[in-house]
Amino acid sequence: MAARKLAFFLLSLAAATVAPASCGGNSTEFIRTCCGATRYPRLCFNSMAGYASTVQGSPVQVAQLATNLTLDRIGGAALQVAVLRRGASGREAAALSDCSEALADAADQARRTAAELAGLAAAVGPEVTWRVSNAQTWMSAALTNEETCTDGFDGVGPCPIKAEVCRRVGRVKHFTSNALALVNNLVATR
Repeated sequence: MAARKLAFFLLSLAAATVAPASCGGNSTEFIRTCCGATRYPRLCFNSMAGYASTVQGSPVQVAQLATNLTLDRIGGAALQVAVLRRGASGREAAALSDCSEALADAADQARRTAAELAGLAAAVGPEVTWRVSNAQTWMSAALTNEETCTDGFDGVGPCPIKAEVCRRVGRVKHFTSNALALVNNLVATR
């Protein structure tokens, strides 16, 4: 399912209007330069370099790709949390339930971010600023919800479930942080 969504996204990128490049040179160097503005540049580059020809030098498309990759990672973490909830009890079960809800909210906010970025292709004037601002708000809220998920395990003692969820969601937070940085970069490029 996630692979089909990513394939659809990539097809829509190919059909989208290409904005002028401002992060850097061509193809993979463009991705590398854009990723240099993120908190986790190596993760950013490694996860997006294979799509360099698809983003075609567009900061908007780079931000949208990062957002969709984040959404995919949130979905993977949410699935893992759902699996772990089946055998949990007590504080672990409560923390997993709260985490599941927080990840659902984060996924919704990442989807909203993607929708705002997709709307930039036809936006003009003040609508551009409005959409970028909305995208920043939604992606920031997604990161907050991911942090809420891991914070919910503060009252849970050391255990494999806590370690697994915090590790996996911690990785998702890195993707979300990078996507937020790339969305923030649109303020400078627009």
